[in-house]
Amino acid sequence: MTNTSANAMTHASTDPAGGRTTASAPTTGAGTPTKQNRMPFGRWFREIGWRHIVGILALVFAAFPILYVISASLNPLGTVASTSLIPTRVSLVNYQTLLSGDKGPFTRWYLNTMIVCAIVAAAQIFFSVLAAYAFSRFRFKGRRGGLLALLLIMMFPTTLSMIAIYNMISGIGGVLPAIGLNTLLGYCLALMGGALGQVWLIKGTFDTIPKELDEAAILDGCTHWQVFYRILLPSLKPILATTFLLAFVGIISEFMLGSIFLTDDYKKTLAVGLYGMLSGDRSNNLGIFAAGSVMTMLPVIALFQYLQKYIVGGATAGAVKG
Repeated sequence: MTNTSANAMTHASTDPAGGRTTASAPTTGAGTPTKQNRMPFGRWFREIGWRHIVGILALVFAAFPILYVISASLNPLGTVASTSLIPTRVSLVNYQTLLSGDKGPFTRWYLNTMIVCAIVAAAQIFFSVLAAYAFSRFRFKGRRGGLLALLLIMMFPTTLSMIAIYNMISGIGGVLPAIGLNTLLGYCLALMGGALGQVWLIKGTFDTIPKELDEAAILDGCTHWQVFYRILLPSLKPILATTFLLAFVGIISEFMLGSIFLTDDYKKTLAVGLYGMLSGDRSNNLGIFAAGSVMTMLPVIALFQYLQKYIVGGATAGAVKG
């Protein structure tokens, strides 16, 4: 065997203490280790690199309006002309003005919004879970038609039903004033029209859970409610967290129904109240409106951070293995 061939081969050495044999890295004829093959830059960019470019552009596109709103909220002048992406002057005067109530009962709007979001989002998810369980686990006449009807209702534009909803709530308010117009309960009742909007998402997760799990629980003596509550519901934590977050975001940003139903200043939500405050003077109120928008983002961010541990979990973690 030649010296060149011997140097190219992997050298082995024996540890005197333990008698173990270790292998060294292959070397070239000059005695230096060989370098690992690396992917050419052109191939790396075609297969992987372009994704990083797209991700960075999407991040910049999404972050630009948020940074601009934060900058406007810290701008003490509060005008469009003096606001830039990077604030030149930083002050909390807009937040102080907003919380002091000089421009409107902001704290009351905040409380109203949290009450409406909590009640409506929880009710929507509750009814959607019950309906999704029935559509996924049971076979009955009209099941397919019901699913298609729900899909068509979800595709129906909400703006076309404004007049009908207004007349309905107005008629109910004539009998029960507590749930009529200009009441939070009536507004919640109007928003409950989308109570089954999450059925398809939750049903898709139900379908991924094997039915053998239900049958095994029923053989052990569980009722359908016990199977649903003790076996299936804990496995739905990721999709429940996701749908609750989607419902919460949709309700906190709802404006059209709120502007029609809520006319009293102390019954308004954040979206309706901030718009009314901005409509008085769209130039000088920009800083206060931006401060209100930033404070509106806080509960959504906090909720996402809390639900993140459930969202990243597996749909059947701890229930089905193998």
